[in-house]
Amino acid sequence: MPPKRKAPPPAEDEVAAESSNLRRSTRRKPSAPVDATKAATTTTAPAAKSKTSTTEEKSAKSDTQPNGTPDSTKPAKVTQKESTSETNSGAGSSDPSCEKAYWLLKAEPETRLENGVDVRFSIDDLASRTEPEPWDGIRNYAARNNLRAMKKGDLAFFYHSNCKEPGIVGTMEIVREHSPDLSAHDPKAPYYDASSKPSEPKWSVVHVEFRSKFAQQMGLKELREMGKPGQPLEKMQLLKQSRLSVSRVSPAEFKYLIGVAAARGGMSKEV
Repeated sequence: MPPKRKAPPPAEDEVAAESSNLRRSTRRKPSAPVDATKAATTTTAPAAKSKTSTTEEKSAKSDTQPNGTPDSTKPAKVTQKESTSETNSGAGSSDPSCEKAYWLLKAEPETRLENGVDVRFSIDDLASRTEPEPWDGIRNYAARNNLRAMKKGDLAFFYHSNCKEPGIVGTMEIVREHSPDLSAHDPKAPYYDASSKPSEPKWSVVHVEFRSKFAQQMGLKELREMGKPGQPLEKMQLLKQSRLSVSRVSPAEFKYLIGVAAARGGMSKEV
């Protein structure tokens, strides 16, 4: 068997520094990745349990007259539970907990061995999956905390990193919320962590599914141009914390970049 090729030298000065925090996939790799522009995953993930809860107020004192009959002169009180129910049943609810969040996750599209395992994973690899893919191998606390903040239905950009031409190449959806990263307990896994115990796991994964591949990649150089003072991406976390492998994207940033992708030939499947 011929040796695997080495990845070409990174084009960006901070690309090498990113590699210690990048997402690593320990799942099987397809023998021939399916081109994401021709096929998209349609698997429906099992519904995730809701992590939200509602806190009810304590009951107010009863508004009654001395004889025990209701005092009709006083306005009826509405409990917090009733108020919440009415708000949620109405159109256009403004409850922040119901709003979709947006993210950016990095992976390496070129061959690189870690603990004897090839950690290459591209947008086409994700598109070829027939079941939700665990985004494993995160070993940075800030990135892990972002994973844990993700909710089912959130959308994320797929970013090719540690390669000749890094940049945003498509989108994916969070279909299962965080759970323990079991690869951290496997000595043969690329990012085994002996300090993480099954009884007290330190690291987490979310499961994602492919949603779209852009006709034209948005490279790091042009993203930096869009992030200059006064430009739409001037506060983007990707550009402020370039070594972070899982970062937040604001709704305005996501909408802007989707617009840029659409103007450059669109994508294989609309988000």
